[in-house]
Amino acid sequence: MRNAARWLIAASLNLATPALADDTVISVSIHDHVFIPSEIHVPAAKPVFLEITNTDATAEEFDSGILGIEKVIPPGGKVRIRLRPLGAGTYKFVGEYHEATAHGIIIAEPGK
Repeated sequence: MRNAARWLIAASLNLATPALADDTVISVSIHDHVFIPSEIHVPAAKPVFLEITNTDATAEEFDSGILGIEKVIPPGGKVRIRLRPLGAGTYKFVGEYHEATAHGIIIAEPGK
């Protein structure tokens, strides 16, 4: 009975979670307190995911006031951040713990 309950819970979670196969995932890394790439191009009006890997020995926080996102990436860790569909334009972000070096922009481009 317990296995059946676990299967049912797992199946319902899979139905509630949208598939990521068709979604755009952009890989970003943090190395020596710098985002690589620091200029990220995304298609306008489409949701995308940033998958950020922190290779540093200290935590970093992806912070963008204009996007309303604050997410801590632990040392040696990886996080996935969903960007809502953006209008064409430029959106700044920083690594709040190392703002002098960890900063960049997201450029949402129509027709990309």
